[in-house]
Amino acid sequence: MGAVDCHCHLAAPEFRGDIESVLEEAKKCNVLALVVVAEYTEDFEKIIQLSERYPGFVFPCLGIHPVQSSPTGNDRSVTLKDLDDALPLIELYKDRLLAIGEAPRITAAQHNPLHLYPKVGLDFTPRFASTDEQKEGQRQVLIKQIQLAKQLNLPLNVHSRSAGRPTINLLKEQGAERVLLHAFDGKPSVAMEGVKAGYFFSIPPSIIRSEQKQKLVKQLPLENICLETDSPALGPEKQVRNEPKNVFIAAEYIAKIKGISVEEVIGITTQNAQKLFPKLKNFL
Repeated sequence: MGAVDCHCHLAAPEFRGDIESVLEEAKKCNVLALVVVAEYTEDFEKIIQLSERYPGFVFPCLGIHPVQSSPTGNDRSVTLKDLDDALPLIELYKDRLLAIGEAPRITAAQHNPLHLYPKVGLDFTPRFASTDEQKEGQRQVLIKQIQLAKQLNLPLNVHSRSAGRPTINLLKEQGAERVLLHAFDGKPSVAMEGVKAGYFFSIPPSIIRSEQKQKLVKQLPLENICLETDSPALGPEKQVRNEPKNVFIAAEYIAKIKGISVEEVIGITTQNAQKLFPKLKNFL
């Protein structure tokens, strides 16, 4: 059976020399589709080109991360101006997008190989958002992107770090319906509020070394779980490049926790991906 990687970063520098072989290896392992998200402004065109070379396999996703990079290299909380700067790109590629959810940092600086990648959502990590003004700025940017997703009839691919409850509450307040909470780092009890709203949660291969993800999966209904790799990050081993083929590692560990077959996990998570991203139904 085939799986869907609902969240990966194939324009990352780690794949610069062998992206074609990485994609072919994923196909050989029976990965059916890749939801690919961007890192930098210049990388989105690369992802569009990948989707053209691999139609029905690579699907692009674009949005604005709650943490932005400044020209000095210091990360900062997002502002509405950052979103305004990115809207022309979203408008340009809107017909090709699978979701609103991942985007280039508008003023990108140099990062470590396994840096935190851009995502739509809230990031209340103290070094990024220590004031009420910064947190409110992130909320306003997320609200506008929720409205944009509704306008374009696209799902949301959402990041939340140290902000699980505020993120889910805001999504519910704004009437967001088709939502993927990527690599959710909150408590299972908070995640269950998202389950009640019909949201999905994608689980990366790092579950094999993450007690938090293991507890999360134990509580989440399988009907609300998707698979992801977040390649090149969140792999089964720290500081080792993750790849889309490793999506099956997440499936195997979920099966172990749930006490069911890997085939059932793959089958249901693939169905969930199609519910979340209806455009996939035309290709799977």
